Amino acid sequence: MIQVRSVNISNAKGTIKTPAGIIRLTADGVESDAHAGPWHRQVSLLGTESMEKFEHLTGRKIRYGEFAENITTTGLELWKCHPLDRFYNDTIELEVTQIGKECHGSTCAIFREVGNCVMPKEGIFARVIKGGELKDGDTLVYLPKTYAVHIVTLSDRAHAGIYEDLSGPRIESMIRDFFTGHALPFTIHHSLIPDDPGLLSEILARCRNEKTDVVITTGGTGIGPKDFTPEVIHSVIDKEIPGIMDHIRLKFGTEKPQALLSRSIAGVMGHSLVFALPGSVNAVTEYTGEILKSLMHMIFMLNGLDQH
Repeated sequence: MIQVRSVNISNAKGTIKTPAGIIRLTADGVESDAHAGPWHRQVSLLGTESMEKFEHLTGRKIRYGEFAENITTTGLELWKCHPLDRFYNDTIELEVTQIGKECHGSTCAIFREVGNCVMPKEGIFARVIKGGELKDGDTLVYLPKTYAVHIVTLSDRAHAGIYEDLSGPRIESMIRDFFTGHALPFTIHHSLIPDDPGLLSEILARCRNEKTDVVITTGGTGIGPKDFTPEVIHSVIDKEIPGIMDHIRLKFGTEKPQALLSRSIAGVMGHSLVFALPGSVNAVTEYTGEILKSLMHMIFMLNGLDQH
């Protein structure tokens, strides 16, 4: 829980905001505020925790709204949040879209008047998910985004217990290390199924309905009689992302020509990213390593966040 200390408005960008006592949040942001509009930085928030640090360094008192924040809060170090985290109460809901921003230095009225600014490093920005009124003294619940991952191993023999599935657990280990390293909450579900296109289709449909963030399959991307994974995924995705798999094939196919035979595919299925990887442990290690380099950027793009 965090407490709202002040809600603030200005009629021009780059200027100090004035405490308003109460604001109305709409689909475009704070009503009558200069930063409202159809973009990802509709609402700005700054914690008193950041303001107090600045006061200690400068020896001067900072007024609410002086750093052009719409909402001044207490109870949480806001700069530790992540994009797609949310703040809500019974009336309103905000989704974090950006941590910090570019500082314009002496061209900014705030910088000229105050002499510095904490917003570029410790202010956060959000967009309105649910509109309504917010006033001084209200409380908000902080809800970190939890990323859902579903890994699917396709193998008749592994499913029958003839040999151990090593590829699925290898992907899971790399995904776990990735999200842990970024201090992001996550859940991982792992399914081991036989080479059955119907079962794969059922899992993909469930992931679409549940808005699973990332779906990764391993197995069935070759040219054998039971290699059908790309065809099933082609039938359910809304957009293909060909570049990433083409890059991986060419990168590793230079030394291992057999890698060029993989029909791996990546795409967007509703609110989910889907990646079909080969079945070997070495291959999934190579593919997953390359995918993770741009995974968060893909997730942000899919959620309409501009992180360029």
